[in-house]
Amino acid sequence: MKVIGIIPARFGSSRFPGKPLIDLKGKTMIQRVYEGAKKSTLFSDIIVATDDERIVSEVERFGGKSLMTKKSHPSGTDRCGEVASHFPDATVIVNIQGDEPLVDYRQLEALIAAFEDPTTTIATLGIKEITLEDINNPNRIKVVVNQANNALYFSRSAVPNFANSKGNPLEIYPFYRHIGLYAYRSEILKELIELQPTQLEAIESLEQLRWLYYGYSIRVIETTIETPNIDVPEDVEKVLNFL
Repeated sequence: MKVIGIIPARFGSSRFPGKPLIDLKGKTMIQRVYEGAKKSTLFSDIIVATDDERIVSEVERFGGKSLMTKKSHPSGTDRCGEVASHFPDATVIVNIQGDEPLVDYRQLEALIAAFEDPTTTIATLGIKEITLEDINNPNRIKVVVNQANNALYFSRSAVPNFANSKGNPLEIYPFYRHIGLYAYRSEILKELIELQPTQLEAIESLEQLRWLYYGYSIRVIETTIETPNIDVPEDVEKVLNFL
């Protein structure tokens, strides 16, 4: 199995422009993501997929590999799809979030291991460490799975809804919180980037609902590891505290 790790890193983030190049105790965020992923021995290659020469220069500075991609890509998945086309012999593509400077290689290896099952086409992570506040927080994505641990639905709402249940919801149902790392079989990724957007993903603002809508299966792998990401400038402090 040939596995390629791709780190989408866009310079022009609307909420935090230039964040791949911010300094986190002597290293840029993109360097920390790259080095965290490199701790795994399962990748044949790791590539930063970017739309900006400044990020390319930084990746070259610390000895990494990068490829320039179109600025018009609407998502990291699309950016991964363009880079994956340069690796026609790849078996699995792992989408490594560029805003996860503390990425844990064990999470990535758990995703890769899912593809030892030939029925796995897309894999992602879920964690059962969840609070009632998380369940009701629209920024914490919930996922419901079937008996094969394939996703039935992802939502910003509390799913399943517990309005008619009695007692503590956390004692009634094993709620699952989604962690947004993905891996795909390379031929499936080619198909995903050709799918048309749907109303379902638009209303929830969750791209993975497009894949479910068109009938693709998403295997949810349980993890006990979670690391903080950086979406907005206010998130930097919590990462610095971890470092």
